[in-house]
Amino acid sequence: MKAVGLTEFGGPEVLRVLELPAPEAGPGEIRIRVHAAAVNPIDTMVRRGTAFVSDAEPPYVPGMDAAGVIEQIGEGVDTDLSIGDHVMAVAVISGTHGAYAEHLVVPAESVVRTPAGLTDIQAATLPMNGLTARMALDLLSLPTGSTIAVTGAAGAVGAYAVQLAKADGHRVIADAAPKDEQLVKDLGADLVLPRGTDYAQLVREEVPDGVDGLLDTAGIVEPTSHAVRDNGRIASSVHRIKGSAERGIVTQTTFVPQYAREHAKLDRLRQLAEEGRLTPRVAQTLAAEQAPEAHRLLEAGGLRGRIVLTFSTPTADRTPKSPES
Repeated sequence: MKAVGLTEFGGPEVLRVLELPAPEAGPGEIRIRVHAAAVNPIDTMVRRGTAFVSDAEPPYVPGMDAAGVIEQIGEGVDTDLSIGDHVMAVAVISGTHGAYAEHLVVPAESVVRTPAGLTDIQAATLPMNGLTARMALDLLSLPTGSTIAVTGAAGAVGAYAVQLAKADGHRVIADAAPKDEQLVKDLGADLVLPRGTDYAQLVREEVPDGVDGLLDTAGIVEPTSHAVRDNGRIASSVHRIKGSAERGIVTQTTFVPQYAREHAKLDRLRQLAEEGRLTPRVAQTLAAEQAPEAHRLLEAGGLRGRIVLTFSTPTADRTPKSPES
């Protein structure tokens, strides 16, 4: 099968097209013919050799988000899915086991039906990013009606965090640059404040005692922790933090592979997308062979949504039919 990966670590130029054996679905697994794979920051860490590769031998194939059609269903899989169904999946990278490939084998729990009304390209942006936001909110573990500050709200994970927090019944105070203010308002944020070094102080002006929780997707926990009340909670999808901070604030970090088999949570993302309460955003679509350019664009910053790599197929941008149709 064709895959995009690397045999040595380095810059985007190390990514190249590889010819690898197609994997087979074993017991409890599903094999997907990948039509689309989202490009995420963690993929650049795999490329540089700083994540998910310490115990694996090359070649390395990045990619944690995939969408396509089911090709094989392994023995013992209890599912209402069938061969040919459009699905989306989250993959835990290990050596050649990444989504930048024509064929991907994952545990059945990591696969759900593609949301009705979405193309495979759109759906490929949802599993890992959505589960990251879901895990962050679960780590905050706040009661319904709490006030949550979200940083990086215009980004892929931040946008899902805003929408999931609203779906959970929370009040959301988000940050945004002027050009993204309307976007973040449209996501459902109750209040949008200017991003930057004054964000925490601006939050305090609106909520003098501090917000109940901070969900950081921008890697700015330290300068924004002042926004959180005493004994509040912080969850970050960026910095590796864990433990208790000053003023009794509990801080934790997401590690989405722990949610890779949370089938019910992944399927809930599907349901919310079908209801229009989660909005996938595709920044750009590139052929899989253009993965080096995708990584360059991602590392340059400023994207709103995810770049999606596509594998040669006439149905990559097809909108799947609903199960009832």
